[in-house]
Amino acid sequence: MPHTSASQFFNHTLPSLAQEIFEVCLLLFKLMIPVLIIVKALEALGAIPYISVALEPVMRLVGLPESMGLVWTTTLLTNIYGGMLIFFQLAPQESLTVAQVTVLSSMMLIAHSLPLELRITQKAGVRIMVALLIRIISALLLGALLHWSYQWGGWLQQPVELIWQTPATDNSLLSWGIGQLKSFVMIILIITVLMSLLRFLRWIHIERLMIWLLQPLLRILGIGPQATSLTIIGVTLGLSFGGGLLIREAQNGHISGKDCFSALCLLSLCHSVIEDTLLVLTLGADLSGVLWARLAFSLLFVAIMTRWLNRTSEAFQRRWLLNSSNSNTRKEGPLNAN
Repeated sequence: MPHTSASQFFNHTLPSLAQEIFEVCLLLFKLMIPVLIIVKALEALGAIPYISVALEPVMRLVGLPESMGLVWTTTLLTNIYGGMLIFFQLAPQESLTVAQVTVLSSMMLIAHSLPLELRITQKAGVRIMVALLIRIISALLLGALLHWSYQWGGWLQQPVELIWQTPATDNSLLSWGIGQLKSFVMIILIITVLMSLLRFLRWIHIERLMIWLLQPLLRILGIGPQATSLTIIGVTLGLSFGGGLLIREAQNGHISGKDCFSALCLLSLCHSVIEDTLLVLTLGADLSGVLWARLAFSLLFVAIMTRWLNRTSEAFQRRWLLNSSNSNTRKEGPLNAN
């Protein structure tokens, strides 16, 4: 009997797991590599500062100096690390308060790496313009709410202390390429661990316990049990990982269009809560905004969104919300199908 189990593990389980890991990584790399090259080209051509000009008036709406528009633009097109580099170059010239840095950081957390993350969301079944509007409008809305709240209560008005300084960086193309290769290797390692962990959790049926514990919250948010574990991965580790797994599950018909849409709405607003939150804390942001307010805002937004979706027609969902290229959404029927 032990010999049979070992034989099944090496002859079936491991090859099957390796195939799954390969498919998820290949899918992510197909999405990531073209986007990374385009963004790098825009950066090399000096286009990012020109794009940021359009955001300068918006910064005033959330109580931020116009110069912070460049920080957010860089974050939108690259990632939080890129935004942080620009922030530490500009912050010493501005008299920023903790409240202002918290507002900026919250917006950065909701809307960043859009060229890549919107492509992942689109591939999983959500129209790219819908995903874009959700990210941008939510970031501005949360930023405005935090700004008004801190101003009304007189909270966090003390000057921010810059507790971290960016080291000198090598901006050469070779350095960039080596950095991307290191990132790809790390992605492969993380995907391997995640896929193996998911397989193990299913084997010991711990997934059922997680689903049972989260069932009340899932019902409120409109996310079905099939998407639970992948949503947790995305919220804790990032949209690239959770979204990549959601793409595979959705295309294989394991997750309904409604669950996928609801899960992606949540992941769009609140993902990588551990790493990204710790990153923006080094800017001088306060936990009240970058974690608790963002989490509460995301849960409330998704709860409202799913209830509104259930009142819309199938034709409306097909035309405006779902990405028609997703094979699973074409088979599943409307978002509010059971």
